[in-house]
Amino acid sequence: MRDQCPACASVAVTNLYRKPFDAPEIANYLLSFYGRQGGVELDYLHGATYDLRECGVCGCIFQREILNDFLMERLYESWIDPEQVFEQHNREDDLRYFAYYASEIMQIAAFFNAAPSALKFMDFGMGWGKWALMAKAFGCASYGAELSAERIAYAKSNGITVIQWEEMPNQDFDFINTEQVFEHIPEPLQTLKYLASSLKPSGLIKISVPTANNIERRLRRMDWTTPKKTKLSLNPVAPLEHINFYRRASLVKMAEKAGLEEVHIPLRYQYQYATNWGNPKQMIKNLLRPIYRNILQRQNYVFLRRKPLTAGARNPARRSETELMPMHV
Repeated sequence: MRDQCPACASVAVTNLYRKPFDAPEIANYLLSFYGRQGGVELDYLHGATYDLRECGVCGCIFQREILNDFLMERLYESWIDPEQVFEQHNREDDLRYFAYYASEIMQIAAFFNAAPSALKFMDFGMGWGKWALMAKAFGCASYGAELSAERIAYAKSNGITVIQWEEMPNQDFDFINTEQVFEHIPEPLQTLKYLASSLKPSGLIKISVPTANNIERRLRRMDWTTPKKTKLSLNPVAPLEHINFYRRASLVKMAEKAGLEEVHIPLRYQYQYATNWGNPKQMIKNLLRPIYRNILQRQNYVFLRRKPLTAGARNPARRSETELMPMHV
């Protein structure tokens, strides 16, 4: 049970929605959603509740009841069949997918004003390691962390250095990538502090999580039949997986609690290293994306670094090794 906000630790939370997992609308959603990926075993969820809460301080929306370690493994290794997911990626990951990764990595290298070969990157929650492989292709020292045994084996077979949770405080990364990861993590604030402890003093960590600027409208309607990637989809608060939904203010508050502050990649780098200008739609997207992210701040995509310390201050992102509690990636 999570009775306080996982992003800012506030106890000022209110209930938004509460239904048993075996209620028809939620059970049907789960059967339909996971039926395309492997298949959910509803018996494991009997007696559990989809209990959605909202933090009154930072606006984070989170599921109070989450899966235990056994069921987390069941979810990501069985209910979501790795072989099916891998084949889906192979079918759907086209040149645009990889061009975006290349563009992002070039922007980050430009920010550091360093040759890629001088940079040490980690992809936390790397999945099949495609981002880490792109960083490696540029010449970066490329590391990855992941729970799934199949995904770890695949990354290792492609030359990615896989590190374990307990090894991270001994690292000195220039950059940590977390792409669509923090919405899945049971203890995101503690995880962010832990990851920040493995950064160089000048290092950055990126958090990119689902955005839904109309979340209030989605929750008022609460229609579990609305398709994914449509304007009223409930996927941002999907049962079992998306256990944390962040507003942008939630990310900023969580960063502050972790001793971090937001930093922006200069717009000139974002435009200079944008890729895939092949059609008018993509050209418009490339032109508007930096404005949407950095000026309008309408997307949950942030870069963070440690706050400069004042005299006598102590940054929570730099804790002693004895304070770094083991966590689940």
